[in-house]
Amino acid sequence: MSEDARRAEIAANLDRVRERVAAACAAAGRAAEEVRVIAVTKQYPASDVRVLAGLGVRDVGENRDQEAAPKAAECRDLDLTWHFVGQLQTNKVRSVVRYAHVVHSVDRPRLVTELGRRVRAEGRALTCLVQVNLDPESARGVIGPRGGADCADVPALAEAIEAEEGLSLGGVMAVAPRDGDPLKAFDRLNAVADDIRGRYPHATVISAGMSGDLEAAVERGATHLRIGTALLGDRGLIVG
Repeated sequence: MSEDARRAEIAANLDRVRERVAAACAAAGRAAEEVRVIAVTKQYPASDVRVLAGLGVRDVGENRDQEAAPKAAECRDLDLTWHFVGQLQTNKVRSVVRYAHVVHSVDRPRLVTELGRRVRAEGRALTCLVQVNLDPESARGVIGPRGGADCADVPALAEAIEAEEGLSLGGVMAVAPRDGDPLKAFDRLNAVADDIRGRYPHATVISAGMSGDLEAAVERGATHLRIGTALLGDRGLIVG
């Protein structure tokens, strides 16, 4: 596919995503400006990031450090906010804090401690979201296959983030379970978000919703949507 054709494809996809978001916001009685789209560019090249930036997208998400770090370096001349949205192992924290502005997947105390230690060493600041496990079948205290802390453990993690120099609490994030009603899942997340905002009024972010369930997320209060396939196509088909 030529560069011009790829740009036209992404532009058309972005228009459709923005239309979906606007319609979902209207249906929910919300202003479209309340919801930000994070373009999840995993398995896509830096050239696609540049196209998105040229179309006005400023928020870019990645879920694997080995791909995100070089991509962020290649696009360092762009005025972008980089979101790390995947499960994060502590041995990757040193690299991630060098480019990420927001980490969505904070789900355990050890990760909070390591993020704080590494971000201070880099002389940077980092916004953190507590990832909430919305799978009702998961046993309490066990991080699910897609990550996330038990709802009951979220306040303690939020407190730990706020207490860690160099980190700031942005709010919460979750992935709806693959099976089940996303509205019910995002209801649970909204309840957790309400509790966290009651404790920390500045922690207003609700990162929820992807290409297939963004309407449900908007209806239930999402402020940030993590959109990949609807913007860039089926993963792995366009690389390099």
